[in-house]
Amino acid sequence: MSLNERVQEEIEALEAILMDDISISYKEDGCPELVKSTIFPSTADDTDKQYVCVTLEVKLPEEYPDCEPVVQLRNPRGLDDTTLNHLYRAIKDKCNEFVGQPVIYELIELIRENLTESNLPTCHCAVCLYGFSEGDSFTKTQCFHYFHSYCLAMHLITTEKHFVEEQEKLPAWQKSTKGFQATCPVCREPISCDVQELKNALPPRELKKAQNFQVTKELQMLQAQMRKLFIYQKSRGGIIDVEAEENKLLLITESPDSSPGDDPGPSLPQSDTDGILPRNQRCDPRNNSSR
Repeated sequence: MSLNERVQEEIEALEAILMDDISISYKEDGCPELVKSTIFPSTADDTDKQYVCVTLEVKLPEEYPDCEPVVQLRNPRGLDDTTLNHLYRAIKDKCNEFVGQPVIYELIELIRENLTESNLPTCHCAVCLYGFSEGDSFTKTQCFHYFHSYCLAMHLITTEKHFVEEQEKLPAWQKSTKGFQATCPVCREPISCDVQELKNALPPRELKKAQNFQVTKELQMLQAQMRKLFIYQKSRGGIIDVEAEENKLLLITESPDSSPGDDPGPSLPQSDTDGILPRNQRCDPRNNSSR
């Protein structure tokens, strides 16, 4: 049996077993080139209990299966670098073991087993930046991002409050007619969740253990340095005030209170001949687009 026939036989078996859970890309000559499958932990079809996932991409060289395929793990959800590195090492060992034999299904099962064993987010909550400890109540969004339930509730409540405040500042014709839409704090995809139910969850344990913020001597020294820098920038023309920023282009040609001793500030260079600019400052009429 030729290499191509062996690969085609493996692909047909994968499509029969996995059906819509696998996609195959083909070359112009009809040979399989790339196999992709998004893998979830085994939870008896209870998708609400699937907290992690990853997309497996297997690129098939011309010599496959007599050589190792090129394997990439894409779009990991709920997995940290340590878990991914462990998966890559296990995949490498499996590919070495199965040189000369079909290995794609073996890789899928290997990854599924690992995800099932670690079916708990190993990433950090993007709101509080703490990890997930045993006993913490957490939420998985539809886009497979993870947050402590308490943190997500606080984030959505604050976001909706800001949305309402901004809407009140707008004229009627500019106000949104759709109302507030909760979005994922990571990818901004629309999400749906019961904020009141999330709010009833306890704060994460790491957050409870966190020390209360205190102003240290080092921070006071930094504040003093930043204050000096602020004064220096302001004296050098670094305008920070919003109203001053809006009016900084206002040009005052004369003032009734001005006196000869006032510093007029920088002015445009003047030539010896009144009304005529020096040669190197004249405008070339050929570059003038207006006619």
